[in-house]
Amino acid sequence: GAAAAPVEEKTEFDVFIKDAGPKKIEVIKVMRQLSSVGLAEAKQMVEAGNTKVLEGATKEAANNAKTLLEAAGAVVELK
Repeated sequence: GAAAAPVEEKTEFDVFIKDAGPKKIEVIKVMRQLSSVGLAEAKQMVEAGNTKVLEGATKEAANNAKTLLEAAGAVVELK
């Protein structure tokens, strides 16, 4: 029979903050480091929830961002 097509490993990831958690200021600081947005914009993005922090990031960069954000108290999702 025909062999199944190999599954391509995902190479680009989007990082989302689902919830800022209790330490919002820490999450905002990390958000600014990762995305280079201004303080007001970072605050709005974190408070909005379900915010895309990185788009098309490598697996390593996405996991690094996830680790930093979770350490600050955020709930993070990679897509």
